[in-house]
Amino acid sequence: MRHRDLKARIEQLLGQADFPAALATIRQMPGRRAVNPLFSLLYSGEENIRWRAVTAMGMVVGHLADSDMESARVVLRRLMWNLNDESGGIGWGSPEAMGEITAVHAGLAKEFACILTSYIDPVCNFLEHELLQRGALWGVGRLSHARPALAEPAGPLLPAFFDSPDPYLRGTAIWAAGPIMDQHMQPQVYARLSDNAPLRLYRQLAVSETTVGELAEAALNGSTG
Repeated sequence: MRHRDLKARIEQLLGQADFPAALATIRQMPGRRAVNPLFSLLYSGEENIRWRAVTAMGMVVGHLADSDMESARVVLRRLMWNLNDESGGIGWGSPEAMGEITAVHAGLAKEFACILTSYIDPVCNFLEHELLQRGALWGVGRLSHARPALAEPAGPLLPAFFDSPDPYLRGTAIWAAGPIMDQHMQPQVYARLSDNAPLRLYRQLAVSETTVGELAEAALNGSTG
C-alpha cells in the first residue's frame, strides 16, 4: 500500500466511532510503515483525529520497541528533532506523542522521560511557543499519571504555570501535578479551586470539557486519569 493510501486508511480508522477496534487494526500494521502516516496526522486540523493519532503513535511505537528498540528510539529522536529550532518546523504534536510513548513503554520512559521534562524547564529545552507548552505539559501529565516516579523531576517546574494567563497552561499543569503533588504545590493548587476558566483536555481516549477549578479539585483529591 502506498504512503498516501496508508495515511488515508489510518485517518479513516482514527475517525471511526469504535476507536479501540481501530487501534487493534492499526496495531496489526507493520510499525515502521504506520509511523510516517501518524506523524502527518499529528498535524490534523481535526481535534479528534489529532489526539487519536497521539494515542495510536504511543501504541505503535511501544509495540515496535518490544521487537526493535532501536527503531523505536529513532522515532523518539525524530520527535525531538521536530522540536529543535534547526528543524525548520514547529513540532505540533511532538511533545504529546513523546508523553504517550513514554507512558506506554517502560524502557523508552526510562530513556526519554528526562528529555520530555526538559521542555518545561527554563534552564534546559524550554519551549517558548505557548501552544507547544500546552503540548509539553500534556505530555508530562500523561507520563505523570502513568509513571509518577519518572515524572517527579517535573514537580518543581509545574507551579510556574499555575498562574499563567492561559487557562490551558494552568489547567494542564495542575492535572499533570496530581500524581506527584507535594506539600509545596498544594496551597497553589488549592488557590485555583474557584478558577472557572474552561478548557478541553484529552483523557482516557476522549476530549472533554472541564475547568481549571475542576482539575484542581481532582488533583487535590488524588484523582487519576
